[in-house]
Amino acid sequence: MIESLLLNLGSRDVLSAEEESHLRAIIVKDRHFVAGEDLVSEGSRPAYSTLLLDGFAARYRVMADGSRQITALHVAGDFVDLHAFPIKKMDHGIVAMSSCHVAFADHADLKAITEGMPHLTRMLWLDTLVDGAIHREWIVAMGRRSKRAHIAHLVCELFVRLQVVKRTRGASFHFPLTQIEMADVLGLSVVHLNKTLQALKREGVFTWENRTITIVDWERLQEIAEFDPSYLSISREPR
Repeated sequence: MIESLLLNLGSRDVLSAEEESHLRAIIVKDRHFVAGEDLVSEGSRPAYSTLLLDGFAARYRVMADGSRQITALHVAGDFVDLHAFPIKKMDHGIVAMSSCHVAFADHADLKAITEGMPHLTRMLWLDTLVDGAIHREWIVAMGRRSKRAHIAHLVCELFVRLQVVKRTRGASFHFPLTQIEMADVLGLSVVHLNKTLQALKREGVFTWENRTITIVDWERLQEIAEFDPSYLSISREPR
């Protein structure tokens, strides 16, 4: 059930048979969510952390005027709220952007890992550090990249992350968000988003049709985005 997590962690270091077996033993409860349903609610104090097995989910905040800002996208293999273990109270919500299949790791079991399995602890810690690195890239994109480069960067990032967990098909991947939801990710109006997407389409770097993104010119897309995947720490080395 947790193959996507094992692929995710295994892209950064080798998990021992004992570590893999232990993760399989503690992550056994699962549940399905429909699009639009909160996986984790803002203000809640979960006693478990949620692993996304399949689907897309998003961290978000709702402003006083009802507008929403999406602050992260999660794909299969991501713990969407591993940080909830030490933080305790959630200061944001996590919503299903598509049908989602999730599993849960009790915080008591995570605490036991920190007390008895130092290497696995470091691997899970790294998972939260990569989350932080992605947040930094998103902040840079919001503040300093052109909207054209911002969209291109997001497509590059998602493609690489989905490749790791075997959720791509050639140069394509399933992308269930609507343009309204994509605008919430990018902090744009739908009109501005549509104009920018049309410009990128004319450049022939990727297409987005029928909930599928297909990369047509990977080299050019990376060039537009100034994409350097090193912040994702996808390299197997001792941790």
